[in-house]
Amino acid sequence: MTTKVDYKKSGVDVQAGDDLVDWLQSSDKNDSQNPKNLNLDSINLATNKARVLDGIGGFAALFNGQFKSMTAPTLVACTDGVGTKVKLASHFNDYSGVGFDLVAMCANDLICTGGDPLFFLDYYAVGQLNLDHAKSFLTSVRAACEESEMALIGGETAEMPGVYQKGDFDCAGFAVGVVDQTKRWGPHLVKSGQCLIGIASHGFHSNGYSLIRKVFDGEFEKYRSWLLKPTAIYVKLIKQLKNEFTIFAGAHITGGGIENIPRIIQPEQCVRLNRWTFPEEFLEVQKRTGMSDLELMKTLNCGLGFVLSVSPADKNKIMEAVKKAGYGAFDLGTVELKSELKTEDSIVFK
Repeated sequence: MTTKVDYKKSGVDVQAGDDLVDWLQSSDKNDSQNPKNLNLDSINLATNKARVLDGIGGFAALFNGQFKSMTAPTLVACTDGVGTKVKLASHFNDYSGVGFDLVAMCANDLICTGGDPLFFLDYYAVGQLNLDHAKSFLTSVRAACEESEMALIGGETAEMPGVYQKGDFDCAGFAVGVVDQTKRWGPHLVKSGQCLIGIASHGFHSNGYSLIRKVFDGEFEKYRSWLLKPTAIYVKLIKQLKNEFTIFAGAHITGGGIENIPRIIQPEQCVRLNRWTFPEEFLEVQKRTGMSDLELMKTLNCGLGFVLSVSPADKNKIMEAVKKAGYGAFDLGTVELKSELKTEDSIVFK
């Protein structure tokens, strides 16, 4: 006799997925507005929410893409995840911060162009959907979208038994923004003699967790505050700075640490960096691993979350503005010509 098998018995609860979408729609604050009433010269959270013509629940989302104030509006797109930090969220049964990490990793990459975030989509995959866990994750996604001034316009929740074991999950994020091509940041604007400003991280952010989990294995509870601290979001800070000062390039310090900085310079240039004091969590990793300063700086962010290339005349004023906004800031170094330093290296230290 053949035993009847349906989708739910195979491990996929379609109703749970429908319930999650219903929850998202019922709690969605992206109230639709008549696009004719939009202030299309504005790029901020309220306007970006109002630009959503059709969002969560459909096959695809629709977004009003007019940008009247820009000479050459250009879309900016990026995608990222949070790596094996998801293993710690599962370990602690705490999903309240990892969604924030996800948005932060994408938003901070996007603003390196000098652009502004517009909207975000998430991908959340599990072995078996737990509504409470999914709601906690998506609540943190929403909070980070608010902080990033992005509209959450859609996503995908995938239940895949057999691919993910009990308690396992993964997530990915997709962010889209816009930049006026005539005002785009990047290596094409970076010149020898410009100054580098370092903006402090909030701990480890979402990189290096394969190493970090190994280092603190067996002591997760003791170091929980370090391990689960969400990634800093720099969107509002950078928007404020670029409205007040001239900025030439920005680097988000993620996997590979300081190796991210050469991505904003030209091939004939190098960055000459000042040493800085590592925060205590990084010193603890260094003590336990025996890694040199340079090895650590090429693996973890070591307290450095974002880097700006600016003119020497603006350096001190920008650093003061960063500190006034509540972030740590330090004089990270300068951009130099390799020929002047007689080096082939992209990174040298003073």
